[in-house]
Amino acid sequence: MWGGIVGLIIQLISGAVGGNIAGALLKQFNLGTIGNTIAGLIGGAGLAQIVGAFVTGGEMPAAGAPDAAAGGLDIGAIISQIIAGGAGGGVLMVIVGAIRQALMGPRTTS
Repeated sequence: MWGGIVGLIIQLISGAVGGNIAGALLKQFNLGTIGNTIAGLIGGAGLAQIVGAFVTGGEMPAAGAPDAAAGGLDIGAIISQIIAGGAGGGVLMVIVGAIRQALMGPRTTS
């Protein structure tokens, strides 16, 4: 995994934030706070893992390799995870919102 459990937590948090930001900006696809958060969590972790596979070449680090060379967290990895997690969360929230809108019609807000 790209960055271990700390990396996954970063991806999940940034995905949830990205999903909620996208929901706030794109009202027509908004799923509500809980829906935006759930879609963001899944999208954030998913896209960040895909980006991580491309960054590391999909290879597992060698045993005994130094942390930075082993895919450990450095500032570049943290920034990449935040960006990929936020973007993935926002994108998946919009996709789910568009599918929901196509199946059930637009959300009516009072």
